[in-house]
Amino acid sequence: MTNNTNIPDGYIKKETMWFVALVALAFGFLAGIVFSVYKSGPSPAPVTPQAIQQQSQNPSTDAQTTQNILALEKEVVAHPDNVEAWTQLGNYYFDSNNFGKAIEAYNKSLALNPNNADVLTDLGVMYRRNGNPKEAIAAFDRAIAINPNHPTARFNRGIVQLYDLKDREGAIKTWEELVKLHPDAKAPNGQPVTEIITTVKEQK
Repeated sequence: MTNNTNIPDGYIKKETMWFVALVALAFGFLAGIVFSVYKSGPSPAPVTPQAIQQQSQNPSTDAQTTQNILALEKEVVAHPDNVEAWTQLGNYYFDSNNFGKAIEAYNKSLALNPNNADVLTDLGVMYRRNGNPKEAIAAFDRAIAINPNHPTARFNRGIVQLYDLKDREGAIKTWEELVKLHPDAKAPNGQPVTEIITTVKEQK
């Protein structure tokens, strides 16, 4: 059993809310191409190498988030086998756009519990936002191997295939497999994935 004494309370894990995870991945490079997405708060800048470097150097945090991150950093130093603390630390880094540290924290979590499909999915999002789409695909594939029914991993995999790897046929195949498992699967804006597939097929 891990020691969770110093883990901040009240943090809602995004990996338990696949809708939120889809928004986190899709926002900024889907809008205006296949469908629009939405997110509360100001829109992030497009993900470019310069933006990635700037966000890594200046992660967006507020006072409470900073306090929680510091508490979790102390916790994992004191109890490096605390998988939940590593996961939550990764989540906070995720939310503050600190891609590199999120990747490191999630990998620490996965070293302790390699079969967590949710953490692997969030890791894939961070790899994508850090400019490493192939690593993102590998993380999503690991998540799908562990949990073939994981909708977020499958949806996100198609996003990276289509927009980062320019693999339209591969994205269509990924989403068709998603719809077979989840016929009512929807994108963050509520559009059925079946409609997205049709739209992508019609693109020249």
